[in-house]
Amino acid sequence: MRRFFGGVIAAGALAAAALFGGSPVLAADDTIKVGVLHSLSGTMAISETTLKDAMLMLIDEQNKKGGLLGKKLEPVVVDPASNWPLFAEKAKELIAQDKVVVVFGCWTSVSRKSVLPVFKELNSILFYPVQYEGEESERNVFYTGAAPNQQAIPAVDYLMKEEGVKRWVLAGTDYVYPRTTNKILEAYLKSKGVADEDIMINYTPFGHSDWQTIVSDIKKFGSTGKKTAVVSTINGDANVPFYKELGNQGVKATDIPVIAFSVGEEELAGIDTAPLIGHLAAWNYFMSVDTPENKAFIEKWQAFTKNPKRVTNDPMEAHYIGFNMWVKAVEKAGTTDADKVIDALPGIEQANLTGGVSKMLPNHHITKPVLIGEIKDDGQFDVVSRTDDLVPGDAWSDFLPGSKDLEADWVTLKCGNYNTKTKKCGGQGT
Repeated sequence: MRRFFGGVIAAGALAAAALFGGSPVLAADDTIKVGVLHSLSGTMAISETTLKDAMLMLIDEQNKKGGLLGKKLEPVVVDPASNWPLFAEKAKELIAQDKVVVVFGCWTSVSRKSVLPVFKELNSILFYPVQYEGEESERNVFYTGAAPNQQAIPAVDYLMKEEGVKRWVLAGTDYVYPRTTNKILEAYLKSKGVADEDIMINYTPFGHSDWQTIVSDIKKFGSTGKKTAVVSTINGDANVPFYKELGNQGVKATDIPVIAFSVGEEELAGIDTAPLIGHLAAWNYFMSVDTPENKAFIEKWQAFTKNPKRVTNDPMEAHYIGFNMWVKAVEKAGTTDADKVIDALPGIEQANLTGGVSKMLPNHHITKPVLIGEIKDDGQFDVVSRTDDLVPGDAWSDFLPGSKDLEADWVTLKCGNYNTKTKKCGGQGT
């Protein structure tokens, strides 16, 4: 696995104030410190930098409302530089040295897995804002991105029903999220009668840039007469050359549609989208959704960044939901104490930006609508499908033998992987 080292951005309200016009630093006991743990350099910076900016905006907004519990919020920003072991070091630094009471961060599952022991050992709280593979429910983590049943499974259902897809290319970056998601999707496809020879699986390293052979192989796989689609769990800056190569080789959405789980408005901002019109993405939010809440959010975002062309995306909305849920839980508990906030969070509700109210569930996942969007020539998405109701996030897949009997419930069962057959907690996350 490639590792990326970069400079560490030292953090604190002084830096945030200098960059974004915030308030000056207050004495430590007059502030509540909030950790921001996102890669600002390396292969994931293309996706994560905007999430850091989003958190600074949310904190700034809350301070303008009077802060929290009578104190100002102070952002503490660090750069783990797309280096997975460094995520753990930076998480420990935030909690043990900087004394943050909560952390918003991570994108890749390998970075999340890296920090989990730290949050358990030091008993702090992580809000994780990105779609992931499921198969996890930790007491100290709140998952505001999509579980597979809120993104991957509905995406495949859409392609089967609306596009008549019969052959499947599962293309991903080589780490835990794509591999586990594709394991779930492979089992799901086979449960729907798809044969082994109609499933092609391919993995590439982080930052992969030479897509000519792989795209050629995809074209060949799709030339048998059966409708073929690519389900993409490619992450980070590798998406730029991948989509460029699709255009170079004339892979059109009408021939072999690509549906992506990690490509949104931010990633498309650096690509000529003309050859990509009609390719798809599955998310729980798109910037193009026309609601009063979303319009107001976009206006605040572009004003905060002083850039009228700055786009929004799904993980930003997940941070918006998670941050506001955390604020409500702290107000409910009357303290930032981790144990009391963890207990207060299940049941907390927050209006999302696409219409509807998301709820934190006992399994530490939230309810979310599922949207399918087609890429337009301006880098935005035309929403072509949306679930009628919000879908509850499922921590454990119904399509994996070792998971289908597991249930996560931190309210009643106090367990992240309770086996409904043996009536025992398996131990993970306890």
